[in-house]
Amino acid sequence: MTKVITSKSAPDAIGPYSHGNAFGELIFTSGQLPVCKKKGGIVDGGIAEQSRQSLVNLRSVLEAGGGDMDTVLKTTCYLANIEDFAAFNAVYADFFKTECPARSCFAVKDLPMGALVEIEAIAHRK
Repeated sequence: MTKVITSKSAPDAIGPYSHGNAFGELIFTSGQLPVCKKKGGIVDGGIAEQSRQSLVNLRSVLEAGGGDMDTVLKTTCYLANIEDFAAFNAVYADFFKTECPARSCFAVKDLPMGALVEIEAIAHRK
């Protein structure tokens, strides 16, 4: 049975999608942009600040679905500029310290709202 996940802390969806869905013990998140719910837009700063906000939003969705960063099995990370890879990795390592999830990370032509990064995940419930 599928359950829609909605996080009160994550920014509202900017289209016809949910923050995530749970199916059995698995959690599938939508891509999380670096949008601050309080500010109502992309956070100020460059790739480090935007990566941190995307990961904070991701954590919020995972927690709303019954998981956390330690239950993440796989992430897919989209960068607007592959030259930001090292700076992105430095922030990513703050959130995934040991037994890191599987990951795909690649550059894309454009991201919504002019974002520099977007991150989605597959996780399991605790």
